[in-house]
Amino acid sequence: MPTAPDLSTESMDVTTPDDDGLLEALQYQMALFARRAEQTRLGAVGRLRDSMDRAAYLLLNRLEQEGPMGVKALAAGMGIDSSTVTRQVAPLVEAGLVRRTSHPEDGRAVVLDLSARGRGRLEEVRESRRQLMAELTDDWTEEERHVFCALLTRMNDAFSDRMMQSGGRSSAESSDVPSDS
Repeated sequence: MPTAPDLSTESMDVTTPDDDGLLEALQYQMALFARRAEQTRLGAVGRLRDSMDRAAYLLLNRLEQEGPMGVKALAAGMGIDSSTVTRQVAPLVEAGLVRRTSHPEDGRAVVLDLSARGRGRLEEVRESRRQLMAELTDDWTEEERHVFCALLTRMNDAFSDRMMQSGGRSSAESSDVPSDS
């Protein structure tokens, strides 16, 4: 069975920013990161109860940070279509994590709000994710954690900017670092 090439940065010369090998390693490591992050989310540090789908996590975070809002405002803030928000919010409403209420000024409009149960569930998941980050970076210095977070934020911002430039919708999610994560 063929083995995958060693694309770790330790196995190649990374001395120049134009090094094709470095960019190859970067794209490969990003693909692995995405896969392992999803696999880890599904495992949630060994406790499925602490797992939450990415879309739900980001929606609940947005509602907590910005308060009650309509579907269109939530969609615009997250850089996704209103129909996507409607579809993603439905199971959250059914689970009692989000409340749908009428807009106070326009009873025809719907306002979404994070329920007390949703706040509690969000905090459970955050705690599990903080625990995981602590475990994964246990042998890192505090400075390395800050540098990695800053670079990851910068990468997310670059993805967001690229989407905006290409006419796609984008979000400021990467800049919205939760205060207790």
